Amino acid sequence: MSNLTPNPRQAAVLATVIELGTATIESLAERFGVTLQTVRRDVKLLSDAGLLARFHGGVRLPASTTENIAYRQRQQLNEDAKRAIARAVAAQVPEGCSLFLNIGTTTEAIAHELLRHRGLRVITNNLNVAAILSDNPDCEVIVAGGVVRHRDRGIIGEATVEFIGQFRVDIGLIGISGIEADGTLRDFDYREVKVAQAIIRASRQVWLAADHSKFNRPAMVEVGRLDQVDLLFTDSAPPPPFESLLAEAGVGCIIANAANPAGTTATDDDPGDPP
Repeated sequence: MSNLTPNPRQAAVLATVIELGTATIESLAERFGVTLQTVRRDVKLLSDAGLLARFHGGVRLPASTTENIAYRQRQQLNEDAKRAIARAVAAQVPEGCSLFLNIGTTTEAIAHELLRHRGLRVITNNLNVAAILSDNPDCEVIVAGGVVRHRDRGIIGEATVEFIGQFRVDIGLIGISGIEADGTLRDFDYREVKVAQAIIRASRQVWLAADHSKFNRPAMVEVGRLDQVDLLFTDSAPPPPFESLLAEAGVGCIIANAANPAGTTATDDDPGDPP
């Protein structure tokens, strides 16, 4: 895979295809107000980087369940959505609580929004999160031991799982690579999944932060199921059948976007008062 860093339009094209699964060249040109030639050039660059797969007249996801999009490129995808989600999460996190933050670009956005919180104790297996929150003098940051994954500075391995198992925190904040239509939460790296499962076990409440592109996105390894989550933060109304799945599982859903920066509750289910 190349080291392509998509420009804003190319990142938007990629986000659109992630959301829709497939798109025609004509529909992308119309959506972004550019020529067919411009879209074809963007699509070629993205497909050469292994991010998209072309077919006659259109483009789709590579359909890999084994490999995630590169970290640097994920940082640029759905940036506005991640910021909105992060603000909504921060608005719900009470001061003086303990929480886990795991690996992911959305959890890193959340860390930025927690810089003015007081009295937090944060345990993380994400060196980027630790670096961000170390700028908050009223936040104690505890970094899990284990093997550092060079591509995104995540910490994984059996030592990480054992370390997390020592704690019992108020909130476990996790990101995810995909939520399938049967309510399964999935990710790509089984070692990262083991850590996420340990966080779920060690948390009094589990909060999931997932932008709209994560719905119906396939990934290889099962992390858990929606009924293990107390509160879902996303940026648009979940598509069918997720609304009914959330209701059946009793999962609260907060939707945050530019129109609702603090988030609005999408279900009548009460996930419980914040710890």
